[in-house]
Amino acid sequence: MSKLNNDVKKLYGVGKVRAAAYEKLNIRTVGDLLSHYPRGYENRGDVKLLSEADGISKSAHILTVGTAARSARIRGRMSLLKFRAFDESGVCDVTFFNQDYLKDTFTVGSCFRFWGKVERKGKNYTLTSPAYEPYDEEASLPPLMPVYRLTEGLSQKQISKDMASAMSLAALAETTEDHLPEHIRRKHSLCVLSYALRNIHMPDSFVALAAAKKRLIFDEFFTFALGVSMSSTKTVKNPAFPCSDTDVSPLLDLLPYELTSGQKKAIEDIARDMSQGTAMNRILVGDVGCGKTVCAAAAMYIAVKNGRQAAIMAPTEILANQHFDDIKVLFEKLGISVGLLTGSLSTAQKRKVRERLMASDANERLDVVIGTQALLSDGVEFAAPGVVIADEQHRFGVNQRAVLAEKSRLTHMLVMSATPIPRSLALAVYGDLDISRIEEMPAGRQRVDTFVVNEDYRERLNAFIKKQVDEGGQVYVVCPAIEEKSPDDDGQADITADEIDDDGQIIPKSPLKSAEGLAATFAEIFPDISSAYLHGKLKSSEKDAIMSRFERGEVKILVSTTVIEVGVNVPNASLMIVENAERFGLSQLHQLRGRVGRGARKSYCVLVSQSTGSDSRAGERLSIMKSSYNGFDIAERDLQMRGPGDFLKANSSDEIRQSGGLKFKLAELCDDSGLMLKAFADAKELLASSPDLSDFPALRENVSKLFTPQQGTIN
Repeated sequence: MSKLNNDVKKLYGVGKVRAAAYEKLNIRTVGDLLSHYPRGYENRGDVKLLSEADGISKSAHILTVGTAARSARIRGRMSLLKFRAFDESGVCDVTFFNQDYLKDTFTVGSCFRFWGKVERKGKNYTLTSPAYEPYDEEASLPPLMPVYRLTEGLSQKQISKDMASAMSLAALAETTEDHLPEHIRRKHSLCVLSYALRNIHMPDSFVALAAAKKRLIFDEFFTFALGVSMSSTKTVKNPAFPCSDTDVSPLLDLLPYELTSGQKKAIEDIARDMSQGTAMNRILVGDVGCGKTVCAAAAMYIAVKNGRQAAIMAPTEILANQHFDDIKVLFEKLGISVGLLTGSLSTAQKRKVRERLMASDANERLDVVIGTQALLSDGVEFAAPGVVIADEQHRFGVNQRAVLAEKSRLTHMLVMSATPIPRSLALAVYGDLDISRIEEMPAGRQRVDTFVVNEDYRERLNAFIKKQVDEGGQVYVVCPAIEEKSPDDDGQADITADEIDDDGQIIPKSPLKSAEGLAATFAEIFPDISSAYLHGKLKSSEKDAIMSRFERGEVKILVSTTVIEVGVNVPNASLMIVENAERFGLSQLHQLRGRVGRGARKSYCVLVSQSTGSDSRAGERLSIMKSSYNGFDIAERDLQMRGPGDFLKANSSDEIRQSGGLKFKLAELCDDSGLMLKAFADAKELLASSPDLSDFPALRENVSKLFTPQQGTIN
C-alpha cells in the first residue's frame, strides 16, 4: 500500500492552497486523508414525502421537475434560479442562489433525490439550496452521505471528491494489502481493510458501515496494544532524587481517622517508588471521596522530609483553593510551609511565590506549592524539586504534565483520577503509568438515595427543588446540551457513527434538555431563588466565579453541563438532578452523583429520563444506578454495556488522546468492550511469536507511524 504514503498533492485538483488547508487537519498524505473519517452521515436513504417533512431539520425527497428552471437577477450580482418539483403529496418550489449553470440540469420530467430542509408555505412547500443527485429507479443511490470535519479553505464537496480520488489512487480493491494478519481477521470476522475504508467513507448500507466501524476500531485498539507493549519493554526510566526516609507516621498521627486498607497500600506504593533512584510515574485511581488527597499529602511529606519540594496542580482555582485550605492546616503543624499559585493572584503575590520556590536558603524556601496551570508559566522553577502531583489527571494533557515535570528534573510524578476504571481497561488508558487503586470508602460516608423518574414527575420535582432550598440545601441540575437542540439536529449530519449498532440499526434519540433553556425556566418558576448557568464554553475565570458563588451559598440552583462532573466540593449541596440521564454512561452518572452527599445534609440524586423501563439498554443502566453505589463495580458494568469508548472520550476534543499521545479517531464510538480485550489478547499473542514484528512488516510500519516519540521509538 505504498501509494498511501503519496503526498496529498498527487491527487487530481489538489494544489498548494488546498494542500495547505489539509495541513491544518494534519492531512499530508493519501493515507492521512483516508483516515480522516466522517464525523457523521446524512441519512438520505430515508426518503420522505413532502407532506411528511414538517418539523424535520433536513430530509431526503424524490421529486420530479415540473416546470422549466428560470433565473433572475436580484440585489446586485446575486442571481436566483427557481423551478417547481413534485411528488404524490404536493408541489415544492426549489430555489438555488448564484448557480445559473444548473439551468440545463433540471429539465422538465427529470427526477432527482433532494436533501435539505423543506418548509411549508401555504398549500405548497419550499426547498432552498438543497443537495441533489439524479435519481433512477434502476440504479440505487447510496443511503448515507459522509459529513467531514472541515477547516477554512475546504468544503464537504471538495473533501468528498478528493476522497474518491484517494480511493482510486490507493486502488482499494479486495486484493489490497492488509496490515492485519489474516488469522486475526478471520478469528473475529473482521472485514478486509479495503472494504472498511470504502464503507466508512461511502457506505453501501447501515450494515456495511457497522462492519467498517468494527474493523477500524479493532485496528486502533490492536495498534495501541502493540505499541504500548513494544515501547514499555524499551522504556528507560528517568533518574530522580531517592527519598530514603519514607516514614509518614508523624503525618498520619495528625489525622482524626484511620486510613482504609486501600489508602495504606497506595501510600506504600508511593513510598517504595520515591525511595528509588528512578522517577515514580504512578497514577492513583479511586472513587469520589475515597481519600486520595491524603495519599498525595503523604507523597509531598516524604519529599519535604528528605529536603525536597512538592507541587500539586489542580484543574481549577476552586479545587486548588480547596487543596490549599485542607493541606495547609495539616502541614503547618509539621513545620512545612505551603504556598498557593493561581492565575487570580496579583503580580506581586505571584512573584513572591516564585522567589520562595527558588530560594537557595532552605529556611526561606517554600516547601509545598499548590496551584493551577499557573505552575506551568515561565519563571516558575524549583530549587529542590521532589514530587509533582497532577489532580484530576484527565483534565490535563500529556504535554502539560510533561511541562511541569520538565520544570522539575529529578522529580517523581503522581497523577490522580476520580474516575474508577475497570482493571481490564487500565492498560489501554494508563499504559505509561503504574497504577494504584483505592476501592473502598472511608467509614461514615453517606449514601445518596437515587431515583429514576420521567417527565410526568416534573411538577413534583420542582416542588422537591424548592423544599431542598427552603431547608437550606443547594441543587445541581445537569443537562447534556448547552443550547436548545432538536434530537435530529447535529449540524449538517443527522446520523453519527456511534448511533449505529453492530447490527446496522439506528439507535433512537430523544429530545435534549439544554442548560440555557432550563436556567431560563427556573428563573421564571423560582423568581425568589438565586440560580446560575454554567457551561464549558465560558472562560475559566467566569466558571470559577460562578462556582465560587455556589460554594459560598450565594447561588442556590446551579444549572450546568457536565463541566461540574469532577473536582467540585460543595458540602451543602443536597440534590443532583440529571436531565436526559439516558444520554450518559454509568460511570459519568456516578461521578455526577458524587457531587452531593459530601456533607452532613441528607442528599439525593434524581435521574430524569423517558427511558425508565429496564427493557432497554438505557433503562438497564438507570436501574443499575438505583441499586449500585460502588464506583468500580459500576465501571465494570458500564464497560460491559457501553464498551470502552465512554472511558476514553476527551472533554475538549473530537479525538481521544491517550496517555502516550496516540490519537484514536473511532475507538470512542466502540460499544463492545470485548473488542478491546480481544485486540489486547491478540497483540500479546502476536508479540510472543514476533517480538519486533519483523514477520509482519506492514503492521510494524503502521504501529511505528501511529506512535509518537512520547511513547518510545519502536526500533
